[in-house]
Amino acid sequence: MNLSRLGGPILSLFRIVTGLLFALHGLSSIFGLFGGNPITGKAIPLGTWPGWWAALIQLVCGALVLVGLFTRPAALLASGSMAYAYFVVHQPEGLLPLHNGGELSALFCWSFLLVAVLGPGSWALDTLLARRRNDSPSAPAPVSAAEPSSVSV
Repeated sequence: MNLSRLGGPILSLFRIVTGLLFALHGLSSIFGLFGGNPITGKAIPLGTWPGWWAALIQLVCGALVLVGLFTRPAALLASGSMAYAYFVVHQPEGLLPLHNGGELSALFCWSFLLVAVLGPGSWALDTLLARRRNDSPSAPAPVSAAEPSSVSV
């Protein structure tokens, strides 16, 4: 069985799930859906720094990563916002994420950094648009880091 063809779809599934979870955090904080903001249980007031702006990044970048549009820049911005959340909000409470409540921020940060580096995978609007740009059937498809050339079992 050749596993190299699974790299793109698996990366896409990882990107989709991560983007969806991130966007749901933004929806809960901006609109008070799904129980509202985890701290207050309500929507964050419009324009409040940094909470409302972080929630806006979560919603917009999460949605972009979910559908795979402008994936790398959106994932990089999302990763940076989670690094900020970890080091400014959580890390002063303790060194380790287990002790300071920053596990989710750390996981989102590293997950989005992975997506920013490896790309959106094969099931993404970015990939579809790139294929349309290279409308020539003889043009080689760009190789993604998630699609190794020779892995077989």
